[in-house]
Amino acid sequence: MPSTVIKILAITGSTRKNSSNFKILKYISNHLNAAFEVEIFDDLATLPHFNPDLDTETPPEEIISFRNKILNANGILICTPEYVFSLPGSLKNALEWCVSTIVFSNKRTGLITASASGEMGHEQLLLVMKTLEAKFDETTQLLIQGVRGKVNAEGEIIGEETKEALQNFIKNFENHFL
Repeated sequence: MPSTVIKILAITGSTRKNSSNFKILKYISNHLNAAFEVEIFDDLATLPHFNPDLDTETPPEEIISFRNKILNANGILICTPEYVFSLPGSLKNALEWCVSTIVFSNKRTGLITASASGEMGHEQLLLVMKTLEAKFDETTQLLIQGVRGKVNAEGEIIGEETKEALQNFIKNFENHFL
């Protein structure tokens, strides 16, 4: 690992406080190598609705701040639920604010969809992030189905299979920074 701090911006796709997705990001941040410093962004609800008329040289202040967090991070983690077989509107809104920028271009990224099913939402997440030119591969993405039965109220991962999948994800994500 490099001797400098590797800054990771972790974005939770759920606006629910203490969601399963937030708990998974906390679990990952607690199990990453000490060289990693994780900031969890769970303020999607504070971002204004995307409006191309406002996506100018001077977008809303919240958007400037969000884009700068992405730009200043060495890597990105996104953990999101699936809502109605799609990405949550709040996450898609945040990502839409980044389409006219290069903040995600070649940014090392880990993508997790943790939901009841999640298959279609995960496909959409991969497509959107590929469009934004984020740097990820099959080793830095994970689909966790039936998440409510795999994370308890204290944020502990229940079940060896899920723990193993997350440990493999963490190892693969770390290896992208070597």
